[in-house]
Amino acid sequence: MSHPRNNLSPDNRIAGILTPLSAVRGRNDIGIGDTESLVELAEWAAKKGFRVIQILPVNETGSDHSPYNIISSIAYEPITLATNPEWLPDITVKEYEQMTQAHCVAELKQGPVSYAAVAALKRELLEAGYKNLNRPKGDKARRREFGNFQTQESEWLHDYAIFRALMSWNGDDEVVTNWPLEHRSPEAAKEWMGQLSAQEMAALDERIGFFSYVQWIAMSQWKAVRARFDELGMALMGDIPVGVSIYSADVWAEPGIFDLHRSSGAPPEKVFKSDPFTEKWGQNWGFPLYNWQAMARDNFAWWRRRLSSSREVFHLLRVDHALGFFRIYSFPWRPQENARFLDLSYEQAAELAGGCLPGFVPRDDSTPENQEYNRRQGEMLFRVFVEETGPHRLIAEDLGELSPYVRPTLEALEIPGFKIPQWERNGNHAIIPGADYARLSLATFATHDHPPIRQFWEDWNASAQDPARRDHAIHEMREILEFCGVSEIHLPQPFSAEIHSAFIRGLFACNSWLAVHQITDIFGLSDRFNVPGAVGDQNWTARISGEIATWDRIYKREITSTIEALRDTGRKLS
Repeated sequence: MSHPRNNLSPDNRIAGILTPLSAVRGRNDIGIGDTESLVELAEWAAKKGFRVIQILPVNETGSDHSPYNIISSIAYEPITLATNPEWLPDITVKEYEQMTQAHCVAELKQGPVSYAAVAALKRELLEAGYKNLNRPKGDKARRREFGNFQTQESEWLHDYAIFRALMSWNGDDEVVTNWPLEHRSPEAAKEWMGQLSAQEMAALDERIGFFSYVQWIAMSQWKAVRARFDELGMALMGDIPVGVSIYSADVWAEPGIFDLHRSSGAPPEKVFKSDPFTEKWGQNWGFPLYNWQAMARDNFAWWRRRLSSSREVFHLLRVDHALGFFRIYSFPWRPQENARFLDLSYEQAAELAGGCLPGFVPRDDSTPENQEYNRRQGEMLFRVFVEETGPHRLIAEDLGELSPYVRPTLEALEIPGFKIPQWERNGNHAIIPGADYARLSLATFATHDHPPIRQFWEDWNASAQDPARRDHAIHEMREILEFCGVSEIHLPQPFSAEIHSAFIRGLFACNSWLAVHQITDIFGLSDRFNVPGAVGDQNWTARISGEIATWDRIYKREITSTIEALRDTGRKLS
């Protein structure tokens, strides 16, 4: 099989699958999709004719388990790791069987992801692996490899491992402001460590070593995933979140390169109506802003380090919320304070927030001068990103409130953007035909933030039952079917195999270089992975029914239809 880079030329129209890794069920997973499951998915997808697997961020996350709320820009989330002896060689088969039996893995494999339970089990397995490695009779060659890893990755690993050890010292509380003052900065922590007893320092060193070990295992596994993708001629698309948690190792270690006084987010959009705050004020993500001037002083070393690490694993990189690198919507308050501001007028909110309101920084687009400033900033930053990613292509998630300079700037840098058919419209507000899409683009009906196509259709169908909304709903249904090349279907009608096939085929037929279906769309499911602005434990927990090995049986009709569409539209590469 050819190397994926040979297949990634824009001369080829390529098909891909988008899925959160957490949603995949592999033959050996223990309650959540992992690196082994991803390899199994790639093997399945390659046989069907897909060439790209797009996943969500796999950086280590905070306690809310959102893949976009990361506590390290480089460290991998331990829960994504395969922890059986084949993938974690420092544990024995007996240890693995005993621990998984004690944690009732059979129950964990059923239903949605139970993050706390799965994380506890994987932590126990990784702890056992680390303990075994350090036994006097442990594998000396592996210990040397681990030591080499610590040296090679010290630029980021040293601070990260201390941060995680301190987090563990403080009861696994990631909220740094809850820690004692002597833990809240590297300088204070260094002074504090100098005052510890030999016994206390040994305990802390053991924790530092453990968290370094987990990242050694993680990077080993993710490089193995990359190698298997290469063998299959598949490409893996990673995701670079626009921000990092304010309670991240990065902010703790280098606070000067962040603006900690404002919180990043997105302006109100009509699409998201599930949360009154989001509808009125926008999305308040809580991430600190970047101090671009400070970052520029060392030639954006933090970003270069982050991208360099990512390109070792991923063939393609989706840059989340690309608009935020030109200008970003920000709040003068933290998400925890949203409730205080929900029902206030703009005047009342400004008074409570010290004279500030949510808005775009560094500048809004109110004048031509401001627009040019924002354009130049975005261009400068994306040039840095292109320099660092080398032959690996960036994909810019350019959705939301678009400024007129964003897409032309990205196009000039040959960075593909996104095309979502139901929202990609011309000056007359008509859906743009897929044949008119720029080749350097990624077409998809849904990201992780949107309902699957089945849910879109069912919402339209429900609206069509209301006489006041019927005409508009049918118009939207007909528009999207025409995009898919279908005009004979009687409307309204429930979602059907015919409609599902039209959606699959319509996206594959467009001119975009990459056409990526969310995995739920391929199987005609209505499950959502995330509802922006929703509060609760439901986001990021949904899993696809059935293990990968059973999909051909469970979703036989949908898969057959997909393969036919790949072949007929020329997406399936030989």
